[in-house]
Amino acid sequence: MSRIQIQLPEKFIYETTLTVRASDLNYGAHVGHDRILTLMQDVRVEFYRTRGIENELHLDGTIGQVIADVGVVYKSEAFLGDELFFQLGVSDFHRVGFDMLYRVTQKASGKEVALAKLAIITFDYAVRKIAPLPPAFLSKLQS
Repeated sequence: MSRIQIQLPEKFIYETTLTVRASDLNYGAHVGHDRILTLMQDVRVEFYRTRGIENELHLDGTIGQVIADVGVVYKSEAFLGDELFFQLGVSDFHRVGFDMLYRVTQKASGKEVALAKLAIITFDYAVRKIAPLPPAFLSKLQS
């Protein structure tokens, strides 16, 4: 079976820790695959706020974002009460977007839980079309 390969960035630009809650668990009593995506969204929102971006629908003026694709490689289980350490990086900037990459580990053991890549496309919600990556937003990401 061939697996998705995720190339992590040379440098992560944001780190945070989240604690696994009961609502993050599935019937297997571990973090559900869908909840990892929700936790990554929480981390992305926190990261943006540290860069002065309060709303993903308004990255710069009227330009927001959409997620074009997601790839996740699950490495191990995470359980209720585990502290998960999230590292976030950005790469592959292009005219209308970039990739956001994550490494998730159990804080206590350092064991990898998941690796992920999101393709983010900038989007003008006023006209419902893909839009160029705003230079001011790009500057905030790279600062």
